[in-house]
Amino acid sequence: MKSPIEYFTEITDPRIERCKEHLLSDIIFITISAVICGCETWNDIESYGESKETWLRRFLKLPNGIPSHDTFNRVFSALDPQQMEDCFLNWIKAIAEITEGEVVSIDGKTIRGSRSKGAKSFVHMVSAWANTNHLLLGQVKVDDKSNEITAIPKLLEVLELTGCIVTIDAMGCQTEIADKIISKGADYLLAVKGNQGKLEEGIQDVVLFAKPVDEYNDTDFGHGRIEQRKCQVYSDLTHIQDVPRWKELRTIVKIEATRTIKSTNKVETETRFYISSLKPDAKRISEAVRKHWGIENSLHWVLDVSFGEDKSMKHNANAVENFSIINRIALNLVKQEKSKKRSVKGKRLDAGWDNDYLLKILKN
Repeated sequence: MKSPIEYFTEITDPRIERCKEHLLSDIIFITISAVICGCETWNDIESYGESKETWLRRFLKLPNGIPSHDTFNRVFSALDPQQMEDCFLNWIKAIAEITEGEVVSIDGKTIRGSRSKGAKSFVHMVSAWANTNHLLLGQVKVDDKSNEITAIPKLLEVLELTGCIVTIDAMGCQTEIADKIISKGADYLLAVKGNQGKLEEGIQDVVLFAKPVDEYNDTDFGHGRIEQRKCQVYSDLTHIQDVPRWKELRTIVKIEATRTIKSTNKVETETRFYISSLKPDAKRISEAVRKHWGIENSLHWVLDVSFGEDKSMKHNANAVENFSIINRIALNLVKQEKSKKRSVKGKRLDAGWDNDYLLKILKN
């Protein structure tokens, strides 16, 4: 894997020339290395740099030693998040080898600790996650969760999605989003809820009056429960209004899930509906629906639990967004290091203790 550092060399340095005591490339390298090793705050990063200064001097110039925590804060608060995002995307495009049929999940995440005093909202990010490759492909910032509808097309525009299956929850069930996915050479699988009332009614009529053309059943044992899922796929669209509005709409999907909690024998049931441009293949569609939740389990949960993102108290909007990019660079690098069968947390601990292993992650 190509190191992300080289992709940040052309980013505009916002500092006044006479005030520069530390090289921007040094600051970014130290920050990425520190975050890989478990640092979450500017003070953590300063302490990491001081403890690893001898090792860091093998790669960095460090003309005035290790920057202070205030310097890290000021620099990342001043850097243009759009430029940071562009650099991140250029790196991802260089390293990503998306497999045919890759399920790319798109979902939003609110950074809970990001709201400054007097601010009306938190920083909210919409991300795209490649489930098979375990890579974050890109993200965009939105003002609040309700603006995901406008943010998703912007994110789709910059992604390479040819041959992929794009899954989005009900917020993204919009005709414009379906059009954009098809224009990118991908297929869509969109959850349907009350925000598309007429569409949901039409789907319920399809399920009531038509017969499924394919069906797939799956049972999962784990986490103290038994989960049974039945996926039924319909190709009869006669009960759907304005079918041409949904570009290349081919199938209606019904998922019935029954969960039995072993300790209490409590039974929970859930029914979900989807529309898709995929051909009626119940097994493939059912697996894509399950993989959608990879963005919650492998990205959002890891960022909160392993990287402490929700606990972060950074309030400057630029700093929040830029540090979120650093977190995601670190996560991608750690996920792609395959020599150790360790959790993300375990690999980060090893990187903090073992400089050679850290270098392996950075160069992987």
